[in-house]
Amino acid sequence: MAEGAHGDDRRAALICNPIKVDQRSLRATVTRLSARAGWAEPLFFETRIDDLGQEVTRAALARNVDAVLVAGGDGTVRAVTEALAGTETPLTIIPSGTGNLLARNLELPLLASERMIQSAFDGDTVAIDVGMAALTRADGNSEEHAFVVMGGMGLDAAMIANTNAQLKRAVGWVAYVDGAARSLPGAKPFRVVYQLVGRRMHTARVQSVLFANCGALPAGISLVPQASITDGTLDVAVIQPGGWFGWLGVWRKVWWDNSVLRRFRAGRYVLQRRGRDASVRYLHGAGIDVAADGPRAVQLDGDEFGKATRVECRVLPGALVVTVPKGHDTTGL
Repeated sequence: MAEGAHGDDRRAALICNPIKVDQRSLRATVTRLSARAGWAEPLFFETRIDDLGQEVTRAALARNVDAVLVAGGDGTVRAVTEALAGTETPLTIIPSGTGNLLARNLELPLLASERMIQSAFDGDTVAIDVGMAALTRADGNSEEHAFVVMGGMGLDAAMIANTNAQLKRAVGWVAYVDGAARSLPGAKPFRVVYQLVGRRMHTARVQSVLFANCGALPAGISLVPQASITDGTLDVAVIQPGGWFGWLGVWRKVWWDNSVLRRFRAGRYVLQRRGRDASVRYLHGAGIDVAADGPRAVQLDGDEFGKATRVECRVLPGALVVTVPKGHDTTGL
């Protein structure tokens, strides 16, 4: 919150994706709870096709707001985070849209929007890491973007690009099955050279390289089980199945091993005895540099980011302050 701000001097800003939310209801609730907390009348901003959230967030910060609330999908949260990272202004996530992956990984209540809005005024806070991905294009130009959940290069990004947007709006994250069905038949491995910060260089033929700030997906799927949003490091999953039988190994690793066995002591013992599965390789470090054999599709938090020949990822430890309901348990993060 702004230094010295108190009582009626405090002000919140609500940033909405108008396609994803009922703006009228949200504005009314934020206004009511602001007044009850003794804060000034809130500011309201909408995202647009040409501004996914970065610019309106900067406009809110220029007005010296003490709290930013965001209502939209994962892409909107990512864009707002990009502008907020490194500031001390807390972000309140009002779960909306299809995935809500950051909210899920923070174990926030997904169906209690008023409780989340209230947390902007009297909740607790937790500092979480923010990932940064520098993308180098085929023409040599580069740009850097934030992500808070997961980025990827390769098949995962192609699946997102091939997902029908109308189907996604209708059935949510399940629509990615459609994207997978469109992408898998023609999927071919590609060569990458990668290097964790401070480690030696490796090369591999892969289907995807995933960069995880946190690793839980809907339906209880733990894609990257060791990923923590508060440990100041990046987790990486190198997906390298050998043919169709290799894809069975990926599925077993992600669904059965990570999402079922790892929850139980006996299951963890079984995994220790079994040893490594070459279909998925997990890495952990301060950052990673990945160069591909040609332009490959890239995604960040479920949004398409075109094609890149190189992705350099790093972590900004504790760069984003997030509000949670008072008493919310954050020890598992």
